[in-house]
Amino acid sequence: MKKLRKRLYENEAEMLGFKPKPTEKQRNTARYNITPDQWKKVREFRNEQTLAIIGTSTLEDSEGNIKLKWVKRNQDKEELLKALNSVVEALKEEIEPTTPIKYKSALNNANICNQYTLTDYHLGMMAWGEESGDDWDLKIAEKTLINFFSTAIQQSPNAETAIFAQIGDFLHWDGLDAVTPANKHVLDADTRFTKLVRVAIRVIRKIIIMLLEKYKKVTVIMAEGNHDPASSVWLREMLASFYENETRLFIDTNPDPYYCVTFGKNCLFYHHGHKKAINNIDSVFVSKYKKQFGKSEYVYGHTGHLHHTKMLESNLMTLEQHRTLAAKDAYASRGGYNSGRDAKVITYHKNFGEVGRQTININMIK
Repeated sequence: MKKLRKRLYENEAEMLGFKPKPTEKQRNTARYNITPDQWKKVREFRNEQTLAIIGTSTLEDSEGNIKLKWVKRNQDKEELLKALNSVVEALKEEIEPTTPIKYKSALNNANICNQYTLTDYHLGMMAWGEESGDDWDLKIAEKTLINFFSTAIQQSPNAETAIFAQIGDFLHWDGLDAVTPANKHVLDADTRFTKLVRVAIRVIRKIIIMLLEKYKKVTVIMAEGNHDPASSVWLREMLASFYENETRLFIDTNPDPYYCVTFGKNCLFYHHGHKKAINNIDSVFVSKYKKQFGKSEYVYGHTGHLHHTKMLESNLMTLEQHRTLAAKDAYASRGGYNSGRDAKVITYHKNFGEVGRQTININMIK
């Protein structure tokens, strides 16, 4: 293997099993011949260290040789590194080798597609019923979501194709601190972030199994929301990696927060609603997906974000803003935001557009 000649610090040389060489004059590094794999390990180590190191101090002699060196570290960032590593370990713990799931339904209609529409679920949010009307925590949220899909799948028409359209804010917060990513508003949170990650992975996997048992083809949209922009990334990428051998499942890993699925003569668009509102999003969808739009006869756009129902028909498409199944938190309750709680399964026909829908309200699945 071809060797690379790279400058290493003493601790990096020791990490690779080398006896540290004397550092070169005016430098605190020395040259070593290392393999590409060893260099990759060094770069990963440096990336980790850079996050926590905020500065260094050195003591030199009269000739400029370094005698002592102090590394100043940010303790908060070191704790952040440890916590992020624990999240990675949690992901590894949950991911096990998968084999293709058996398709149980042989009499499904190839001409229709069922879209399971979920938005603003806020997994990990805490609500106290006495304050906001209904209790909500991690256990309630997990149970409610499984009950929704059990009921919705049972009531849906027999179709060959399904879309799990999760349109953003699936997680209530996006990191170690329970705050909104952009404005750092403090959120009512239940549990630790690592536990939230584990539950999110577990419940999504359960849902995918349920859908693959009923449907021949399943598409999953894990849209970016304003509460979980980073978590939507690792959810998409983790699911795509985990199910890479499942030929009946497509995980949309598009990093842009506007998503598109086509089915027959239907063009279906999705966006959380945090970047563009329902009133002016139609032209954005069309500009990003010109070819898909141009080939379609029936066009629909779906958003969330504001937790209440709104529908309108523009010159380009029919647009719908969806409710959430989640309870209100203290902020919503105190602000007087009192929309209903439900989620919908919308059925599309290849040649005729939307042909039906099932509305599952919260009282049906409590």
